[in-house]
Amino acid sequence: MVPTTLAQIPELKQIETIIKGRNKTHLSSKVLCYVPFQDNLLPIYALTLGNQVQDVPCITYVAGVHGLERIGTQVVVTFLEGLLERLEWDQVTVDLLQRVRIHILPLINPIGMYNNTRANGQGVDLMRNAPIDSQEKTIWLGGGHRISPSLPWYRGKAGMPMQPEAQALCDFIIREVFPASFSIVLDCHSGFGFRNQIWFPYARSRLEPIKHIKEVYYLRKLFMHTYPHQEYLFEPQAKHYLVHGDLWDYLYLESLERGNIFLPLTLEMGSWRWVRKNPLQIRQLLGLFHPMKPHRHRRVLRSHLILLDFLLHATLSYQNWIHKSREPEIEKMALSLWYS
Repeated sequence: MVPTTLAQIPELKQIETIIKGRNKTHLSSKVLCYVPFQDNLLPIYALTLGNQVQDVPCITYVAGVHGLERIGTQVVVTFLEGLLERLEWDQVTVDLLQRVRIHILPLINPIGMYNNTRANGQGVDLMRNAPIDSQEKTIWLGGGHRISPSLPWYRGKAGMPMQPEAQALCDFIIREVFPASFSIVLDCHSGFGFRNQIWFPYARSRLEPIKHIKEVYYLRKLFMHTYPHQEYLFEPQAKHYLVHGDLWDYLYLESLERGNIFLPLTLEMGSWRWVRKNPLQIRQLLGLFHPMKPHRHRRVLRSHLILLDFLLHATLSYQNWIHKSREPEIEKMALSLWYS
């Protein structure tokens, strides 16, 4: 069934235009699931480029988990369009894709985007929906609750299956990403603070570092040394707040049983800067999460491409640096930086 709401979700229309475009020799796509909305079914797409052999290194870009945070989807789609354009003329990009796999899940919550809501059509915050609880006390409501879908950060009813959007994302990661010898996920969000931040698990504990803390620390070191003038803050999500039901905590714990390295990261774009420079945009709910001025919007779309490109190359080249992360002093430096 073809939805009639595409005009009201321009990001979804843009994704489908890309799928139908001229790059079918490089780009494959599938629908992970359809979510019912009004008299339509809205698709959740996964787009794939590169080597399809399961154990090659793999990077996945995710966006649109929260419907209000449209800029995440736009950043990911802009990056994809650039890759497809380069495949038309750039031999370096063509060769690169022989040795790495790229997944792009650009819009996980289309109903939330249509409704301009954080939650999905059932009022559930998908980033609070996994079957996992924080080990420590969370902030009231914001850490995830089961009171009512009319309140923000609702987790869903206890004991119920995950929402179809969250389940589709988790199933895809487990099936398509976990078999890779090394994988990174970047989940793009907006709306927290004045700085652009890169977070990694856990969101459930301030005290427990992840098993791959050394690898994350060394990845951060590579990024800081390669781009010394960037302004990202790179640290555990738990340094900011704890939550129940975090999808990436859940998937990271699931990945530990597989033995391969799976590093889920979250990009939290600092939307308060946009509000500070243009206070009038708070008159719109979207203005709290989105750069409304055209010149600022263009700047955001291009400013994160360096990060997305760096993570692609770090994934492809992981064997050149991963052994260096296992030197004894690396773990000490990581713990000192984030868990002292």
